[in-house]
Amino acid sequence: MFSWLGRQAGGRERAGGADAVQTVTGGLRSLYLRKVLPLEEAYRFHEFHSPALEDADFENKPMILLVGQYSTGKTTFIRYLLEQDFPGMRIGPEPTTDSFIAVMYGETEGSTPGNALVVDPKKPFRKLSRFGNAFLNRFMCSQLPNQVLKSISIIDSPGILSGEKQRISRGYDFCQVLQWFAERVDRIILLFDAHKLDISDEFSEAIKAFRGQDDKIRVVLNKADQVDTQQLMRVYGALMWSLGKVINTPEVLRVYIGSFWAQPLQNTDNRRLFEAEAQDLFRDIQSLPQKAAVRKLNDLIKRARLAKVHAYIISHLKKEMPSVFGKENKKRELISRLPEIYSQLQREYQISAGDFPEVKAMQEQLESYDFTKFHSLKPKLIEAVDNMLSNKISSLMSLISQEETSMPTQLVQGGAFDGTAEGPFNQGYGEGAKEGADEEEWVVAKDKPVYDELFYTLSPINGKISGVNAKKEMVTSKLPNSVLGKIWKLADCDCDGMLDEEEFALAKHLIKIKLDGYELPNSLPPHLVPPSHRKSLPNAD
Repeated sequence: MFSWLGRQAGGRERAGGADAVQTVTGGLRSLYLRKVLPLEEAYRFHEFHSPALEDADFENKPMILLVGQYSTGKTTFIRYLLEQDFPGMRIGPEPTTDSFIAVMYGETEGSTPGNALVVDPKKPFRKLSRFGNAFLNRFMCSQLPNQVLKSISIIDSPGILSGEKQRISRGYDFCQVLQWFAERVDRIILLFDAHKLDISDEFSEAIKAFRGQDDKIRVVLNKADQVDTQQLMRVYGALMWSLGKVINTPEVLRVYIGSFWAQPLQNTDNRRLFEAEAQDLFRDIQSLPQKAAVRKLNDLIKRARLAKVHAYIISHLKKEMPSVFGKENKKRELISRLPEIYSQLQREYQISAGDFPEVKAMQEQLESYDFTKFHSLKPKLIEAVDNMLSNKISSLMSLISQEETSMPTQLVQGGAFDGTAEGPFNQGYGEGAKEGADEEEWVVAKDKPVYDELFYTLSPINGKISGVNAKKEMVTSKLPNSVLGKIWKLADCDCDGMLDEEEFALAKHLIKIKLDGYELPNSLPPHLVPPSHRKSLPNAD
């Protein structure tokens, strides 16, 4: 997304001179380097929270992180989206994927090992080097020329296991790696198997690592075709109950139900539900390139707010330290009183409790630091960030809005996204108001004899019934007046305030469409126009 933003805004800069608005990418990078980075460096933010951002972090394509227990279908899900295998792909019922695999676009198919990947300045993974060789030996980039990957990148993660022993045997902090990715990706997809709903200790810790990224999380209940409708209701309820225990938000997460692989459904009772859910998920993923700039801006704002809070915490600890004696005792006291310090800073600087880092993790990190070497509060650095949040962000948001309106909508294309884009397998094809679109005969004609019997009981005069008589029959549907009013406007093709027998049949057909759960069209499609009225409507064929 940023490439065309840059070209478009760059053209305006050349046309408008020095006062022209910066590109979104350049604007974000500039704000970070000039306003946020100095504050982060002054108070060791990168040691406590997250490494400094680089150019690749601002320029990379939207990324999706897949997380789930082993054999929930993460790798199969990627294969389903791409519709082709990728280097390093292994699928099986046992824990097969033992590495983090970044699936990205490349002109030629191949893979890059982790140690080489973290020294590539064009990839947004350089800061992963801090997790050491144990992680880098389990990290790779899989590149292939796939249309889907021109718009997004996908991160496949190892299947999550249960038990303390499994967590220790990885050789690196799995949850810290997930947290690193979570801060940089556009979407986090948690996959669950309909037969494997238990959330293990490690999975619970992994989900907790996504704290503060709740807006990015989506849940997929995979392999739902392997249970019947009654079982599916129970499985869905059990999943929501399990998630409620580990995700501490009052909002309910969006759960997509389906079977995300290119094989026949084992149970077809819920086929229509699975199709609708898949299309909803596809639309969510397809919109990522269009929303990438807003997401990066949002993440920068969250980072700036955290950097401010971190500066207040560190400077307060520095201020409370004695100049000569009792430093160690005071340090232990301050660490134990950290919750009270949080409350004090909230009141003093009017900061929301949600902006503070987790107390326990902060206490553990502070143990290894000498508080006397921390810096005192530097108001100018805080003012710079406040100025950015108050003034600069709004102008950048305006630029993003201008670009979104001036440039064509950019959606993910290729792979599974093209399978249902057009033709008879598009969602809703031949259903509701679209029924009969490819038929020569008027679709209402098959039920018209029944509607005609009703029509002639409503006292037609000169072949037409009045609005009053039509209303008596239409209100029996129990639809609200706002809906019936729309149906009347669609059915009264000649706008004479009365309905002939074809218009009445059309009205009844539209009522049936609404009662079946479909939406009404905003304007009457050509195939629904009554045969005797087709010449009178300019848009009818």
